[in-house]
Amino acid sequence: MALAEAHGVATWYEDGNLERVDVAPDVVAEVLALLDVDASTPESVRAELDRVRARATENRLPPTIVLRQGATRAVGAGVLTCEDGTSIDVDGELPADLPLGWHELRVADQVITVVLAPPALPEPPRAWGWMLQLYAVRSAQSWGMGDLADLAEFTRWAADNGAGMVLVNPLHAPNLVEPVEPSPYSPSSRQFVNPLYLRVEHTDAYARADAETRAQVDSLRAPNGDRIDYDEVWRAKRAALELLWPFAEVAEPDSALRAFATFCVIAEKHGPDWRSWPEALRHPKNVHHDDDRVRFYAWLQQLCAAQLSRARQGVRVVHDLAVGVNPAGADGWMLQDVLAKASVGAPPDEFNQQGQNWGLPPWRPDRLAEQGYRPYRDVLRAVLRHADGIRIDHVAGLWRLWWVPEGSGPERGTYVRYDAEAMLGVLALEAHRANAVVIGEDLGTVEPEVTEALHAQNMLGSTVVWFQRDHEAEDRPLIPPASWPANAVASISTHDLPTAPGFLRGEHVRVRAEIGVLGRSLAEEQAHASAERADFLALLRAESLLGEGEASDDEIVVALHGLLAHSPCRVLLVSPYDVVGELRQPNLPGTVSEYPNWRLPLPLTLPELQADPRVREVMRRFKA
Repeated sequence: MALAEAHGVATWYEDGNLERVDVAPDVVAEVLALLDVDASTPESVRAELDRVRARATENRLPPTIVLRQGATRAVGAGVLTCEDGTSIDVDGELPADLPLGWHELRVADQVITVVLAPPALPEPPRAWGWMLQLYAVRSAQSWGMGDLADLAEFTRWAADNGAGMVLVNPLHAPNLVEPVEPSPYSPSSRQFVNPLYLRVEHTDAYARADAETRAQVDSLRAPNGDRIDYDEVWRAKRAALELLWPFAEVAEPDSALRAFATFCVIAEKHGPDWRSWPEALRHPKNVHHDDDRVRFYAWLQQLCAAQLSRARQGVRVVHDLAVGVNPAGADGWMLQDVLAKASVGAPPDEFNQQGQNWGLPPWRPDRLAEQGYRPYRDVLRAVLRHADGIRIDHVAGLWRLWWVPEGSGPERGTYVRYDAEAMLGVLALEAHRANAVVIGEDLGTVEPEVTEALHAQNMLGSTVVWFQRDHEAEDRPLIPPASWPANAVASISTHDLPTAPGFLRGEHVRVRAEIGVLGRSLAEEQAHASAERADFLALLRAESLLGEGEASDDEIVVALHGLLAHSPCRVLLVSPYDVVGELRQPNLPGTVSEYPNWRLPLPLTLPELQADPRVREVMRRFKA
């Protein structure tokens, strides 16, 4: 359909088996409507196509131009104001020697954002390290969940033992009204930090408080249990921080922080979903709060920034960027003009046979361009402010995202295309300025151009042991580690996949059968899992990582990490879940309350983890 093509909406796609899947015409029309394009009748389609053709004849420049340093572009006559305030007269085309940065071009009646990005990032260092779900990494001092002081202790220990990188789950702010959303991938805001990760005793206000107040604070400590209770943690820490508030020193918040803090205050009174607030409060431009409670929430973010800065102890700390936000939350409120009324997800695949609906609104590509990609830039800057690297969850979303119209199942969606050169260029510029490593999660149904573009710009892709098969061969054999890509981060699993012990025991099959999310019969799934286990054992023996006799699960897990070490992948990451025998995966996609997603602590405390012989053996192999 020409109209769909003009607006970047797919009418078909290739699935994970490289087979063509046609999208239902009514789904295409629904997604076009989300871009304010009417395709409901043949007459409306013709009218919309006429508008597309008319715009093409106007010969106007796009609202944003993203170029790589050294490139140029014809723009006509105008004036370019550089980021540093200097002005350049432009006669015909942009100069090829423009500095990196965010510039503004005035041509006729247009004001255009011009972004100059580096051609590529520096080559990332070769390293090994850890991938953490921080909430799960607890010590005796933790208040019910791992915190930023635990992260500082972990990074110090990791650096002392030869690691060069620690990847941590998204630390984005949840909606701070109970029930607190447990998923770090469904935050209220990607621009601010989750205050549940604060170590209360490590604040300046605690140090300044009198002994009686400190004793009251100490008495509020939430205990460590066998499930992480985010509501209990937040109640305890909020009460403690409110006791310390009279001893706080608060810097003046900028406009973005003030807006976020304002959202938190309104949510306390009117509930966590801004879409149900009184009409006058539903857009931030109508709201002007400046009171003590706003300053309290701004202070919490200032505390988070201080503790994050102390968490980088000798290794690169890489922060994960979630693919989107809860539409009811702070970013949904603050950025509602640039977010679509749809949900991001994924089509059905082998591990998620019913597809996925993540409940996260996508960027509208047209509105991003109109706003000079600044909302996207600001999210990147917020994460990179406290990081030595950034992992882009579902990096293929810089090219296209699976949009699911509201009220539809994930199988009734389609892909919407983005300007990948612009999205990548902005990412490259901001990562360059932060001296940051970029990791792209390019798993699942991903077009080859995604991985190729990442590698060309020295951004790392993702290699997961469970997925290393030759999908073009009829029997889909495992790929030996020597043939894995070099420009990649290698790991055994991810937070959404079976842990190594869980895979070996078939726990992922048992749990999915128990809660009713299998796409095939239990017998078929068990046979498939057994065959996969046999394939991996054969590969481990072929790589001389495992002998011919019987081996324990712990021995097989150590050997699986040897596959990573046999690969040319630039970064090798270990998950504590894999090493310490945890059968349960952190998150089971396709479930909400049926499984304890994001609530499972590690079975060992942080000191016990550091002393565990299985951990030491894996580290010994990587250090060697």
